[in-house]
Amino acid sequence: MAYTIFMDAGHGGLDPGAVYKERNEKDDTLKLTLSVGKLLSDAGINVIYSRDEDRYDTPFEKAMLGNDSEADLFVSIHRNAIEIPGTASGVETLVYSNQGLPSRLAKAINANLEEVGFVNRGIIERPNLVVLRRTRMPAILIEVGFIDSEIDNDLFDSKFNEISQAIANGILETIDLPVTADEITQPDETNCLYRVQTGAFRNGYYAKELLSQLLQDGYPAFILQVDGLYKVQVGAYKNLENAIRMEKNLRQAGYETYITV
Repeated sequence: MAYTIFMDAGHGGLDPGAVYKERNEKDDTLKLTLSVGKLLSDAGINVIYSRDEDRYDTPFEKAMLGNDSEADLFVSIHRNAIEIPGTASGVETLVYSNQGLPSRLAKAINANLEEVGFVNRGIIERPNLVVLRRTRMPAILIEVGFIDSEIDNDLFDSKFNEISQAIANGILETIDLPVTADEITQPDETNCLYRVQTGAFRNGYYAKELLSQLLQDGYPAFILQVDGLYKVQVGAYKNLENAIRMEKNLRQAGYETYITV
């Protein structure tokens, strides 16, 4: 089962987002979203976009599009702004709650963007944002610098490719799932993938209930249907240590687990 990420370019159409001189947030977000999406797609991730052109959807519509896509992760890209232009700079990532996969993802992306040259302003909880509150999958919103900061704009333009790669790397490093569906469903001795199983059911309803809870808690979970059973599993790791670490996290969260291949 391929990992799917829903990529949302902030604003669009009649909504330009933040505006500074001749620069519109909606244009920067679309350009960066498509660039990051291409890198993720090249790495084997299934990518779905809220928009790939200058079109407007409400935040609620974007959240519903994400839910309908049944993606594993929702990533929204924006640029920041402040009342007095030029008085702030840097990147920050917004989450519904600073825990689980969104927290780990935000930390990794912020750190990678800091290496490119941005000031790291940290992780901010924003539970009232629609795209974070209404999405059923783990979700983050990245503020990639201030559009009213000359420093951030120069960095955005001069190191655009590095910024795209930093965001993509942060995602790939965190989900740790650079494998194909065939590798997950047909492991062999030369290409062993370790997965953490949390349940096996003859009734698919119970498997979907457990899957929903795992995804809500921020785990990269999926269902495999094998030998008449619906097996709920988390992750697909080439490194056994990563699987052991995930199993430990799941057990601490109250799930019954064992490692399988």
